[in-house]
Amino acid sequence: MFFTCTAASHEHCSHGTLYAPTEAEFPPAGSGHGGESAQPSPASSRAGVASPRGQLARIDIHCHYQNNDVAAMAATLKPFEREPSIVYANQLTREVNQKQMRDRADKLSDIATRLRDMDRMGIDVQVVSPSPSQYYYYAEPDFGLQLSRATNDRIAEIVAGNPDRFAGMCTVPLQDPKMAARELDRCVRKLGMRGVEICTNVNGVDLADKRLGLDRFFAKAEELGVVVFMHPMGFTHADRMTDYYFNNIIGNPLESTLAVSHLIFGGVLDRFPGLKFLVAHGGGYLAHYRARMDHGWKARPDASTTAKKKPSSYLRKFYYDTITFDPGMLESLVSLYGARQVMLGSDYPYDMADDNPIRTIASAKGLDDAQRDLILGGNAARLFGLPKRRAKR
Repeated sequence: MFFTCTAASHEHCSHGTLYAPTEAEFPPAGSGHGGESAQPSPASSRAGVASPRGQLARIDIHCHYQNNDVAAMAATLKPFEREPSIVYANQLTREVNQKQMRDRADKLSDIATRLRDMDRMGIDVQVVSPSPSQYYYYAEPDFGLQLSRATNDRIAEIVAGNPDRFAGMCTVPLQDPKMAARELDRCVRKLGMRGVEICTNVNGVDLADKRLGLDRFFAKAEELGVVVFMHPMGFTHADRMTDYYFNNIIGNPLESTLAVSHLIFGGVLDRFPGLKFLVAHGGGYLAHYRARMDHGWKARPDASTTAKKKPSSYLRKFYYDTITFDPGMLESLVSLYGARQVMLGSDYPYDMADDNPIRTIASAKGLDDAQRDLILGGNAARLFGLPKRRAKR
């Protein structure tokens, strides 16, 4: 999800009603496959949610924090003239987003509000990432680094204040790969960050493009073993997507599809096989039309100049969130890439979020208890180095 909040213009934030699943929507373990009896924590009891597997933590890996101080610092950059999410939007979309920003400001930036929503949703831990509007790749590198550091320091403070409820992902100035690698190293080694959020492109240039020189950054991410969370901020060439909020509805998953394809066909996964990429919004469209990539790679020499294996084979190396808005599509994602590659995500607190990701997972009847355990929190605990059990509160 993308929205922008700056001191000069609140144009891209929105509001939606959050709600938690009932016990009927997510029955306790033992109803079908056996296992521990449900023992809800105080938080899940307040939410009206029965724990499906004893005290296993439910971890949301896709949720954002808006740093208003950083937005004020960056206002001189005039983000509203640069960001695709604003440039390719009609007047009605801007008006709707202005209203929604007023409704949702506390959810984006106030920690007490966030904690209450987490309790109501039955979420034990959020892995908090910056608002995608705060990449600021168009800033001069030194200023971009300053903005990134301020953003990251604040997320580290949030985690330190509630270490049993939050973990953090950082942002880095990808417009300068050397600075980006250095800031990533600082965030992981000194601030304890568990991952890094990056856009699907850098000012319209694809991540695998050699002009960016991002191999230095990718090498550092692989060395540190951190998750690289790719989150789009609108399609960058969206002249035909200005109406009906298409630059999000269609553009965001298209951006992710294109970014993953460039990483595969451009050989990034071959050069850095240890990279842990997490793709937002269920991985975009690739999970549902991957065979065309394989056919093109086999049929045309111009499509197979770099990637060493058929493209779909790389897709099992990526991780995906559950934001598919359809239990059947979630089942398909798990069937294709395995339950170990999928993690609960909400896109909190935006209106394009899955307001009840736990119910989405519960409604995927083709999943068994073990698969649900992995998706609800087991995978995130493993990948981000978090406790598997919920903290006692």
